[in-house]
Amino acid sequence: MLSNTQPQPRTERRRVPAPADPSQLSAGLTPEQQATLETMRFFHWELRFVRRPLFQPPVPVLFNREGTRYVVVRADGTIDEQPTLRLRD
Repeated sequence: MLSNTQPQPRTERRRVPAPADPSQLSAGLTPEQQATLETMRFFHWELRFVRRPLFQPPVPVLFNREGTRYVVVRADGTIDEQPTLRLRD
Protein backbone atom coordinates (compact mmCIF):
# COMPACT_ATOMS: atom_id res chain seq x y z
CA MET A 1 0.00 0.00 0.00
CA LEU A 2 1.24 3.49 -0.79
CA SER A 3 1.30 5.94 2.05
CA ASN A 4 -0.21 9.30 1.39
CA THR A 5 2.57 11.60 2.52
CA GLN A 6 2.33 15.29 2.04
CA PRO A 7 5.35 17.26 0.91
CA GLN A 8 7.25 18.97 3.66
CA PRO A 9 7.01 22.76 3.70
CA ARG A 10 10.12 24.40 2.32
CA THR A 11 12.21 26.28 4.78
CA GLU A 12 14.52 28.98 3.62
CA ARG A 13 18.11 28.00 4.26
CA ARG A 14 20.98 30.36 3.99
CA ARG A 15 24.57 29.40 3.68
CA VAL A 16 26.54 29.90 6.83
CA PRO A 17 30.03 31.00 5.93
CA ALA A 18 32.70 28.75 7.29
CA PRO A 19 35.45 30.54 9.15
CA ALA A 20 38.23 31.18 6.68
CA ASP A 21 41.74 29.98 7.41
CA PRO A 22 43.97 33.03 6.79
CA SER A 23 46.91 30.91 5.68
CA GLN A 24 44.81 29.17 3.03
CA LEU A 25 43.29 32.45 1.87
CA SER A 26 46.67 34.10 1.42
CA ALA A 27 48.13 31.13 -0.47
CA GLY A 28 48.82 32.09 -4.05
CA LEU A 29 48.93 35.85 -3.43
CA THR A 30 51.85 37.82 -4.78
CA PRO A 31 54.60 38.83 -2.31
CA GLU A 32 53.45 42.44 -2.70
CA GLN A 33 49.86 41.50 -1.81
CA GLN A 34 51.06 39.49 1.20
CA ALA A 35 53.16 42.43 2.45
CA THR A 36 50.19 44.78 2.13
CA LEU A 37 47.98 42.23 3.86
CA GLU A 38 50.34 42.08 6.85
CA THR A 39 50.41 45.88 7.07
CA MET A 40 46.62 46.10 6.90
CA ARG A 41 46.25 43.46 9.64
CA PHE A 42 48.27 45.76 11.89
CA PHE A 43 45.51 48.36 11.39
CA HIS A 44 42.78 45.76 12.17
CA TRP A 45 41.70 45.04 8.60
CA GLU A 46 40.65 41.45 8.01
CA LEU A 47 41.06 39.30 4.92
CA ARG A 48 37.56 37.86 4.47
CA PHE A 49 37.83 36.22 1.08
CA VAL A 50 39.86 36.00 -2.11
CA ARG A 51 38.22 35.96 -5.49
CA ARG A 52 40.13 33.82 -7.93
CA PRO A 53 38.91 34.66 -11.44
CA LEU A 54 39.93 32.25 -14.16
CA PHE A 55 43.21 33.21 -15.88
CA GLN A 56 43.54 36.36 -13.75
CA PRO A 57 45.47 37.16 -10.58
CA PRO A 58 43.66 36.57 -7.26
CA VAL A 59 41.70 39.48 -5.77
CA PRO A 60 41.97 39.65 -1.96
CA VAL A 61 39.16 41.57 -0.25
CA LEU A 62 39.75 43.12 3.18
CA PHE A 63 37.16 44.57 5.55
CA ASN A 64 37.64 47.06 8.36
CA ARG A 65 36.98 45.93 11.93
CA GLU A 66 33.37 47.19 11.86
CA GLY A 67 32.70 45.39 8.57
CA THR A 68 31.32 48.58 7.04
CA ARG A 69 34.05 49.22 4.47
CA TYR A 70 36.10 47.04 2.18
CA VAL A 71 39.13 47.41 -0.06
CA VAL A 72 40.77 45.29 -2.74
CA VAL A 73 44.51 44.65 -2.87
CA ARG A 74 45.81 44.70 -6.44
CA ALA A 75 48.50 42.33 -7.73
CA ASP A 76 51.20 45.02 -7.27
CA GLY A 77 50.24 45.45 -3.59
CA THR A 78 48.45 48.77 -3.96
CA ILE A 79 45.08 49.27 -2.33
CA ASP A 80 41.96 50.04 -4.34
CA GLU A 81 39.70 52.01 -1.99
CA GLN A 82 36.98 52.42 -4.61
CA PRO A 83 36.67 48.88 -6.01
CA THR A 84 34.09 48.07 -8.66
CA LEU A 85 33.61 44.70 -7.01
CA ARG A 86 29.95 43.81 -6.39
CA LEU A 87 29.21 41.98 -3.16
CA ARG A 88 26.14 39.93 -2.31
CA ASP A 89 24.02 40.98 0.64
